[in-house]
Amino acid sequence: MGYIQILESYNLSLIQWVSVFSAVFLLGFSKSGIKGMGIIIVLILAFVFGEKASTGILLPMLISADILAVTYYNRHAQWKYIKKLLPWMIIGVLVGVWLGNDISEGLFKKLMAIIIVFSVFIMAFFENKKSNEIPNRKWFATSMGFLAGFTTMIGNLAGPVANIYFLAMRFPKNEFIGTVAWLFFIVNLFKLPFHIFVWKTVTVDTLVLNSVLVPAVILGFFIGVSIVKLISNDFYRKFILFVTAIGALILLIR
Repeated sequence: MGYIQILESYNLSLIQWVSVFSAVFLLGFSKSGIKGMGIIIVLILAFVFGEKASTGILLPMLISADILAVTYYNRHAQWKYIKKLLPWMIIGVLVGVWLGNDISEGLFKKLMAIIIVFSVFIMAFFENKKSNEIPNRKWFATSMGFLAGFTTMIGNLAGPVANIYFLAMRFPKNEFIGTVAWLFFIVNLFKLPFHIFVWKTVTVDTLVLNSVLVPAVILGFFIGVSIVKLISNDFYRKFILFVTAIGALILLIR
C-alpha cells in the first residue's frame, strides 16, 4: 500500500483532520513548557482513533516533541530527581503493559478519569499549603513514579502525575520543564517496543500518519517556547494547576 493510500485508509473527515492537527500542535506547545494540556490532546485523539489505538499514534509524536524539548532545555535538567523517579516509572510501565493489553475501553476511560481527578486534588493540596516544606520521603517518589509509569503506558496521561511531583518539589520554571523533558524522553523510548511488539499499536501505517503530523508538533513547540519566556515562575505554577483541572473536568463530562 502506498503513502497516499495509507493516509486515505484512515477515512478521516475534514473536521477529524483539523482536530488531529490541532491536537499535535497542542502537543508541541505543551512540550515547550506550557503544561497541563495532555488530557485535551489524549481526548481528541481517542475520539478520532479510539482509546487504545490512539496511544500508539500519539507515542511517536511524543518522542518527536521530547527530542525538541531535551535539546532546548537540556542544561536545566535535574538528574538527581530523574534517577529517583525513573526506576519506579519503569515498573509502572511494565505493570501497564501487563494490565493494559486486556483492559476494556470502558474501564480504560474510567481509570484515566479517576487518576486525573485524583491528581488535580493532590496538586491543589500542595499549592494551597502555606508551608514551603518539600516532601522528600521515599514513599512519595515511589508512588508518584509508579503511578506516572502506569498512566503513561495505558493512556499517555502521566503529565498530571509528574506535575504533582515537580510542583511539590518547588522547581523553578526552566528546571521543571528540563527535568520533565528528559524523564519522559527516556520513558517514552522505553515504551516504544511494547507498543510495536506487544500491543501492536505502532505500525508502518501509524508511522506514515505521524510523518504528516510532525510539522504541526514543531510549529507548536517553537510558538510555545516564545510564550514560556514571558511567564513568571509563580504564574507558571498556577497556570499548570488551572489547565490540568479544566482537562480533568472535560474528561469527566465526556
